[in-house]
Amino acid sequence: MVLLPSLFDGLARSVSMKKGKNQNNETDGGREAAESMAKDAKKNEMMLCSSGTVNSNKSNDFASICSKRGQKGTNQDSAIVWEKFGCQEDMIFCGIFDGHGPWGHIVAKRVKKSVPASLLCNWQKALSLTSLPHQLDTEFNSTFHHSDIWKQSYLKAYADVDLELKHHPGIDAFRSGTTALTIIKQGEHLVIANVGDSRAVLATTSDDGKLVPLQLTVDFKPNIP
Repeated sequence: MVLLPSLFDGLARSVSMKKGKNQNNETDGGREAAESMAKDAKKNEMMLCSSGTVNSNKSNDFASICSKRGQKGTNQDSAIVWEKFGCQEDMIFCGIFDGHGPWGHIVAKRVKKSVPASLLCNWQKALSLTSLPHQLDTEFNSTFHHSDIWKQSYLKAYADVDLELKHHPGIDAFRSGTTALTIIKQGEHLVIANVGDSRAVLATTSDDGKLVPLQLTVDFKPNIP
């Protein structure tokens, strides 16, 4: 069941630059904690990462990654799967990043590294600032309340990463970039966010037992509004 197919029409640029010193310290501390979680997940084999051509890379339980180089030269694809995302037993983070332009492979690798930690930091911060009102304490309203938390966390994370790329001294992100397709699986819920034309497809089962593809995202192309 897809609860929140949040489709972005571009990287959000709504992050405010007017932050106080204490707020900056809290944000930096949260980001450091999220990055520490990422290191632990990789050490404990809860994270799969790839850049470029990968024949097969899989975890024991849930995920696999495969990437094949096309005819255009350098493979600029990067992918990540993080099981037990944020130390949550029922949560998995998946991300696909397809770079473009002369620095596309560098941008894709950087975004692959930055997005999960930034998203986790913003999600945890949003949870700490939000309490569920009693009147929302039904399954339907509670679901969409938490979906909105994910949506705002994604918007903030994508804006932060976009700003990080813009000011990175070693990356030319003016003529290069990357798509960013990410999925959070939390229990039976899917939260999907995408920028660009990387595509998420869900394999479903028909009544006669055949696998049927269900496209979950809309490809962002220059010719659509």
